[in-house]
Amino acid sequence: MIETCPAFIEHSLVHFRQRFEWDCGLSCIVMLLDRKEKINFLANFEEICKAAAFKESTWTIDLCYILKDLGIKHKYLTTTFGANPTHIGKKYYKCFDKDQTRVNQKFQNAESDGIPIEIRSVDYEYLIMHLANHGNIILLTNASLLYCDLCKANKLTMDLRSCFGLKSAYMGHYIILCGYDQRIRKFIYRNPAFKNKVCFMSFEAIESARKASGTDEDIVLIYDKKTVI
Repeated sequence: MIETCPAFIEHSLVHFRQRFEWDCGLSCIVMLLDRKEKINFLANFEEICKAAAFKESTWTIDLCYILKDLGIKHKYLTTTFGANPTHIGKKYYKCFDKDQTRVNQKFQNAESDGIPIEIRSVDYEYLIMHLANHGNIILLTNASLLYCDLCKANKLTMDLRSCFGLKSAYMGHYIILCGYDQRIRKFIYRNPAFKNKVCFMSFEAIESARKASGTDEDIVLIYDKKTVI
């Protein structure tokens, strides 16, 4: 129960801003690395991407394989096993035909390759309990539904819809949930699309962004090294 969790949690991360339009998920992974690991990862970035065979179209399962190679304990939660065929024809998933063979093969091999996957939907209380007891969370969201309550309060323009030139269209975008404040009912997250900045969004708003059509409710739970999963 979240009543047993601390009122406030924030995991310390060194922010990393994505360098391209497509590397938000990889940039979230960079934020999880220590200094030496980060230098090595960035130095070998092209080789890592080539070995993973995703070029400029990364799916959550691709990120999980990279996390495994880096020795980062994690668990992948999603509502769909494999590439969801309902995404065929959607503008954002224009590479679906090219990607689906790779994605489906990785899903099929995941168990034998040591990639833990659970097909399930969870609520925000589940996310709070993980943040309180284990670590950070990589979330796939609809970028057009992201904003920052803190920046809005300071009258800064931080709307991702403007950043990406979107209005209501779906655009998959990975962020890291790194904490929460139950007193004001907000999650704390880092968005690789921005410079060094911690953002706040209500529990309900994060739920809408991460459960939007197109995300398959993809979540990657990150665990500390001591946790057995």
